[in-house]
Amino acid sequence: MQDHRKLRVWRKSHIHVLRVRKTTDSFPNGYSNLKKQLSKSVESIAFNIVEGSAASSAREFARFLEISIKSSRESEYQLLLAKDYGIIAVDRWSKLDRKNRDIRKMLCGLRARLLNP
Repeated sequence: MQDHRKLRVWRKSHIHVLRVRKTTDSFPNGYSNLKKQLSKSVESIAFNIVEGSAASSAREFARFLEISIKSSRESEYQLLLAKDYGIIAVDRWSKLDRKNRDIRKMLCGLRARLLNP
């Protein structure tokens, strides 16, 4: 359908993955499950954009974007947990949470455009 690298939402989600990964690398021992889940959900956002961009139809691409939106919601809660556990500083959490929400808004907008051309 299109090259995922040309999608602004993919570029932003890729950078978000790198920032979250850098953040989770500093998680103390005992939080490996949260670290794994958070990394997986954030990576899933970008992975599904890549996979969906190769879809044969706009409707199929929109389905992959819906999965990305769900992953974004999961990562939002996982980031909140990390903040509430005290393993992410509030200012760092705020930046990551804001970026996560911005990406989700972009995904919702792209999905709406695909389903209602």
